[in-house]
Order: sequence, then structure tokens, then C-alpha cells
Amino acid sequence: MSQSKTIDIPVQVREELRKFRFSRLEGISVLIVKINKQKVAHTLRRLCLEVDERLENISVEELADELPENAPRYVVISYPLKHADGRLAVPLAMINWKPTTSSPEMNTLHASGLSMFQQVAQVSRIVEVRDGAEALTEDYLNKSLG
Repeated sequence: MSQSKTIDIPVQVREELRKFRFSRLEGISVLIVKINKQKVAHTLRRLCLEVDERLENISVEELADELPENAPRYVVISYPLKHADGRLAVPLAMINWKPTTSSPEMNTLHASGLSMFQQVAQVSRIVEVRDGAEALTEDYLNKSLG
């Protein structure tokens, strides 16, 4: 496990991130990672992350429906973008899913691991989503990433 003062990212999570980064898939693909709250107390208050789900070839609306209404998630997304000149790009970005209905404790834990997770996931762009499924739309992602 990689260790810092606030976060443990197990080898399994790092391997899933690597596989996801190098996969060539059609459409929108995501890797959803969550904090395992049961392991937090047992790791001297360091966060332990685990892969929650991997979804391939989905719509933004389906992704919004899959994410929990009351819990934050780190969502690594491979999102096809068409530029004005017709070029297609598929950037790897991260959605910081942090609904306002999440508990203050989980929001604090989530925020403390964000920077380290971003580094390990090797994403440069972060899209903040705080208002839940209503805010996560294709237009919002296009504006944020394009």
C-alpha cells in the first residue's frame, strides 16, 4: 500500500487505475472509487480507498443515476470530446462527486484525500459536482472539459 499521512491507496486500486488509463473503450467509461469507512478507524485515521464500480459505454445520465445521493466519490472518467475543428479527444479527467447531502464527516474525509488521489490517478482536470444528479449533465461536462 502507498502510505501518506491521510490516505492509503491499496495496490488493487492502483492496478485498476492503471488498467483503466490504458484501456481503449468506446464512449464514456468511468471508474468509481470510494472511501471504505470501516477501514478508516483501523488504519490510524488514514483513508483506505476501494474501487466501487467500473462502468463502460454509458451516458452521463446513467452515470448520474449510479452515483449515490448521500456519499462522495472520486470518479475517473474517460470522456470523448469533439473539438470545434472536428478533432476527437478522449481526456482522462476526474469528477469530484460531493453531494451537499453527504455527511460533514464524509465530506471532510473525502476532501482530505482528493489531492493524493488526483496525483495517483494522474488526472489534471477535476470537475466539481456538488448538487447531485441534477448538476451532472452532458452540457456541464462539455463546458467543464472542453
